[in-house]
Amino acid sequence: MATWFRYTLEAQDGEARAGVFTTPHGEIPLPAFAPVGTQATVKTLTPDELHMLDVSIILSNTYHLYLRPGADIIAELGGLHTFMGWDGPILTDSGGFQVFSLAHMRKLDEDGVTFRSHIDGSLHRFTPEVVIKTQELLGSDIIMPLDICPTPDDRREVEEAVRLTNRWAVRAREAHTREDQALFGIVQGGIFPDLRAQAAAFLVELDFPGYAIGGLSVGETKEQMYATLEDVVPLLPSDRPRYLMGVGTPEDILEAVARGVDLFDCVLPTRVARNGGLLTHEGRINIRNARFARDPQPIEPGCTCYTCQRFSRAYIRHLFKAGETLGLRLATIHNIHFMQQLMKGIRQSIREGRFHEFKEAFLARYRISDQEARHRNKEAYRARVRGHT
Repeated sequence: MATWFRYTLEAQDGEARAGVFTTPHGEIPLPAFAPVGTQATVKTLTPDELHMLDVSIILSNTYHLYLRPGADIIAELGGLHTFMGWDGPILTDSGGFQVFSLAHMRKLDEDGVTFRSHIDGSLHRFTPEVVIKTQELLGSDIIMPLDICPTPDDRREVEEAVRLTNRWAVRAREAHTREDQALFGIVQGGIFPDLRAQAAAFLVELDFPGYAIGGLSVGETKEQMYATLEDVVPLLPSDRPRYLMGVGTPEDILEAVARGVDLFDCVLPTRVARNGGLLTHEGRINIRNARFARDPQPIEPGCTCYTCQRFSRAYIRHLFKAGETLGLRLATIHNIHFMQQLMKGIRQSIREGRFHEFKEAFLARYRISDQEARHRNKEAYRARVRGHT
């Protein structure tokens, strides 16, 4: 592992781990949740507000920044940290997920993928080398190689995805030149244990400073996701961070931490906030509902976020019904605060040797409606396709 980066395990409770990943732009206490700032911004919030919410790392999207404003412009203006005014760690994904799910006219071959921009139809080409060069121009702390995220239960498709993802990982490793960036490997393999094991063994031999688990929360069941994590995580080095890509609902985070995962990102907490979906320990509420019209309580009694300390459910509902931007901001502040407090509680419970009790107590109280449970995976997939926060 490059001298810029260091993983320190501080405590372990069962498979759950508490530690720190040191980067050039600061330490990331693990387990951690990264809010998504696709277009070099976590929608509606300033970097100072993110710091006040104890956010330690954010994620931006290589595909979107490559298309607009362009990695060369961002590099010319001092790199992504300076460009967006964020001085903490940044993770950029490869953009491969967006290429295969959002861009138009994709043509895949051994060397890479040709696609048309979803913005203006212009023609572009991603290869492992182009994706690494783009992220080196961006200057993010953690970067990802070009990969293919397949349909999780189509074995033929998954086999080809593993083959190309592994091949491209080698090329990405060779193309990577910046020692102040950590290039993680991405383990694909769908829901097939043998393919996951094959991918993990191959990538571990390449000795990446961290490992991501891709291809989950894309339509498989919760049980399949958790079983896949049980298969994959033990195959990854214990002295490196483990990152579960695109997963970030409270129940999934708790189950994944219990299986040894350290890092998460997801658009859902911020995306649902802008649609009036607010996270509480009792489950998600829709602040647009008429029952909140005269409710003087905060979103969640006892919550210490700015929103709950200052405003009532009735007022926030009014803002949403009136189409006022402040409503989006206040809802986003609350949801990010909720997620960061959840991660803080997870870390503390691991250090105190009571993570299992913490997890069971949270899940016993946190309710997912039948409708929400039916549509959660589909919603997560659509959100990741859009690539928006």
